[in-house]
Amino acid sequence: QVQLVESGGGLVQPGGSLRLSCAASGSIFSINAMGWYRQTPGKQRELVASVTRGGRTNYVDSVKGRFTISENNAKNTVYLQMNSLKPEDTAVYYCGADRSPFADNWLNGMDYWGKGTLVTVSA
Repeated sequence: QVQLVESGGGLVQPGGSLRLSCAASGSIFSINAMGWYRQTPGKQRELVASVTRGGRTNYVDSVKGRFTISENNAKNTVYLQMNSLKPEDTAVYYCGADRSPFADNWLNGMDYWGKGTLVTVSA
């Protein structure tokens, strides 16, 4: 089992920045990919950014150039740096971890989830 704990959400004005953190513990040796998803009421959870154990990153088009996913392997932590935030970025952000390195296996969801952290972008 893998446990994931997110932190760093909050209220920010449009154009501002936030950094989300996701600390992983447990059987992390089994993990080959981690990602950040977001969800708003009435919508499906959306994959925002992902990183594989090999360092390959991927982003949904709407956040390219604004969000950056990174990892600190020594701390078993994955980050999502969010810049130039827009009101439409408002959502609950979830950290996910998957045993597969292949994106086809986790486009719609990963094996393990955190509880989520709320990001609100509003003036």
